[in-house]
Amino acid sequence: MDKQHTGALQPKVAFHTLGCKVNHYETEAIWQLFQEAGYERTDFDAMSDVYVINTCTVTNTGDKKSRQVIRRAIRKNPNAVVCVTGCYAQTSPAEIMAIPGVDIVVGTQDRVKLIDLIEEFRRERQPINAVGNIMKNRVYEELDVPAFTDRTRASLKIQEGCNNFCTFCIIPWARGLMRSRDPEEVIRQAQQLVEAGYQEIVLTGIHTGGYGSDFKEYNLAQLLRDLEAQVPELKRIRISSIEASQITDEVIEVLNDSKIVVNHLHIPIQSGSDTVLKRMRRKYTMEFFAERLDRLKEALPNLAITSDVIVGFPGETEEEFMETYNFIRQYEFAELHVFPYSMRTGTPAARMTDQIPEEVKNERVRRLLELNEQLAKQYASRFEDEVLDVIPEERFKENPESGLYEGYTANYLKVVFPADESMVGKLVRVKITKAGYPYSEGQFVKVMDEQLV
Repeated sequence: MDKQHTGALQPKVAFHTLGCKVNHYETEAIWQLFQEAGYERTDFDAMSDVYVINTCTVTNTGDKKSRQVIRRAIRKNPNAVVCVTGCYAQTSPAEIMAIPGVDIVVGTQDRVKLIDLIEEFRRERQPINAVGNIMKNRVYEELDVPAFTDRTRASLKIQEGCNNFCTFCIIPWARGLMRSRDPEEVIRQAQQLVEAGYQEIVLTGIHTGGYGSDFKEYNLAQLLRDLEAQVPELKRIRISSIEASQITDEVIEVLNDSKIVVNHLHIPIQSGSDTVLKRMRRKYTMEFFAERLDRLKEALPNLAITSDVIVGFPGETEEEFMETYNFIRQYEFAELHVFPYSMRTGTPAARMTDQIPEEVKNERVRRLLELNEQLAKQYASRFEDEVLDVIPEERFKENPESGLYEGYTANYLKVVFPADESMVGKLVRVKITKAGYPYSEGQFVKVMDEQLV
């Protein structure tokens, strides 16, 4: 049988997603297209007529993992149509086309054409490379996601691309330049998600906080206001990530006034040293970053600030590392994601000569993770004995039989407490009985909007 339907009435499609939240969002959007075309979704390790691999290219390891998953699909069913999309597909289509058994390659645009491409492939029997020049693209590609396989937190993609060109990052080449989604589309989809039962929406993108910078008269602060005004049943809005330079006084004002924008911001710092930031080609100084944090803390004393840090960037001295360490300690970040610098072929940083030895990187990562644990516990301890809103997401992973569930507060504390399946995805009041990290323990008080005690 030569890459035809298995003869089943309903063709099957299976997905595998590598990488970030945006990729996961886009896989859900691609699934919508298949669903409308009459496909049934099956597990990636099951026999399927079509396999779609949504790839990541943020590190060299991302490329390697993507290739392994592609080969797994081809082995599973050599007769299936194997489609590869995502960032690695965008930056290295020829490399992927060279893998025997790959039939269709689509990058980070034109995904709406996938169904037609599959039909074309079945007719012509010739592998298709449908990857175009992403740098020429100036229009946001509309991909709808009315509901998610995961039923508690919905992502809503509001922008695509990035204009920053940091020296460690390949993403502008994989995603193209900054383009924002039409605000009316964002609001329409938020309404759809609320109608599907979601209480919290996470606004996401490649450079989320840059939303609107390509519009004349509209920005992120206005979008937040419009969402709150026009989607009245929405309980929580979270911004997946925002750069310090995008935290305008207007954004702070919206955070201050809003009833539903959560008191948590993820602000990537990457390094706390001006000299390292310059080599990274980041667009701010530590003086500016500190000034924005001071303004935020003044306006919102309980705000949780989480961040990303790259440790061991080429040329990072012990002094530069300690500048980062001391800044993070001084500003009491609520949680850190710490990454040892990873060389990405094709970026300026990978060509820098003074690469840091792995053991030095690992040692610095360890020190920052210890600091993270200390700061995270310190932040959580402020809320001991307080009653906070939590959306239970699933059974407690560490002990699924315990009758405990886990979920997040608005300020992103993970809380574990006794609950039941009927509370999943709802907003419930929980008293924090024991603050801690990676999670705090709580006691159920009541379901919001219901007179249960």
